[in-house]
Amino acid sequence: MKQSEDQPVIYLDHAATSWPKPPGVWEAMQHAMREESANPGRGSHRMAINAGRVLMRTRMELSRLFGIADPQDIAYMPNTTAALNQAIKGLLQPGDHAIATMIEHNSVRRPLEYMRRTFGIDVDYIQVDETGHLNLDELSGLCRSQTKLIICNHSSNLLGSILPIADIAELAKSCGAALLVDAAQSAGVMDIDVGKLGIDLLAFPGHKGLLGPQGTGGLYIHPALDPVPLIHGGTGSQSEETDQPSVRPDRYEAGTPNTVGLAGLGEGVRYVRGEGAAAIGEREWQLTQLMMEQLSALDGLRLLGPRLGEPRTGIVSFTLESMEPSEIAFRLDRDYGIAVRAGFHCTPLAHRIVNTTASGALRCSVGHDTTKTEVEALVRAVREIARCTLR
Repeated sequence: MKQSEDQPVIYLDHAATSWPKPPGVWEAMQHAMREESANPGRGSHRMAINAGRVLMRTRMELSRLFGIADPQDIAYMPNTTAALNQAIKGLLQPGDHAIATMIEHNSVRRPLEYMRRTFGIDVDYIQVDETGHLNLDELSGLCRSQTKLIICNHSSNLLGSILPIADIAELAKSCGAALLVDAAQSAGVMDIDVGKLGIDLLAFPGHKGLLGPQGTGGLYIHPALDPVPLIHGGTGSQSEETDQPSVRPDRYEAGTPNTVGLAGLGEGVRYVRGEGAAAIGEREWQLTQLMMEQLSALDGLRLLGPRLGEPRTGIVSFTLESMEPSEIAFRLDRDYGIAVRAGFHCTPLAHRIVNTTASGALRCSVGHDTTKTEVEALVRAVREIARCTLR
């Protein structure tokens, strides 16, 4: 039976974008739209100054969350993709060598392949096993004197697996490479301290675990690094110069910023800091374990990623022998009002590893406010759909 339009949605697509946002997020955005929507850094009047304070408050919140000593080392970006592009294209030069994993998002793979084709960058992708774990000795064996950058996601957006960032950072340091971490699935649900973990560049979204709006995110850049800016233009500073400003964050923030969105992001980060990222992550992990335990009882269903009881973020992906993932997702939405995602999740090499290149996979991802009742509703729905296909 088709789900009524006025019935509540069970939202299990948090790995794509979190929803709903805490009330403080949209309240802060409404306030910024009414009171603080002038152009920050481009005027000396009260509204422009207040808009600048919005950006600084959010930068301060982010620096506290990620253990960043100087908030000016955070450059605002519209999303993780833009942040990764800035880091990769801004640092790599002809003759350089980069290493990434086989479970990276296309936001890493496509820029790397562009740099390979256009500038002759040498790229290696290190294999991981079906649970998403890599062999550090194999990674070490790929390093050489030309290795400039090692790139890895903190957590796979398909498998939910978690990589040992501190160990990878130590290895990167030993071979003189910088470490770029894609925190798209870990920011807001795992404790991240760039100093303690040895992260040189951290790309993060505002609209996922940080609970802010779409169109927000950022890139932390270690003070010893100086990537070439990808965007040049107005910054409100050093306007008499033809070169892009050398000072941060202006060097990487040309053009009018998303002040309203960043006001919302600041509130999202405050919410996460109040709850505790690790505490949110633990609640999500408990829900994934419940989901996995109940789904594993279904005939023909194959769970992907780390095994039951092992660390993962709030992602559970699976396939069902009797039905394509896209058909399952369609029926979950139409008949049960459950929102999930089916397909290849912009990570084709990861699908090659788990042998799902023909059909993709169905991904269910929990969030900060997902309930046990919602998880159980998903399992019941999948069970009913699977039963219908076997008749």
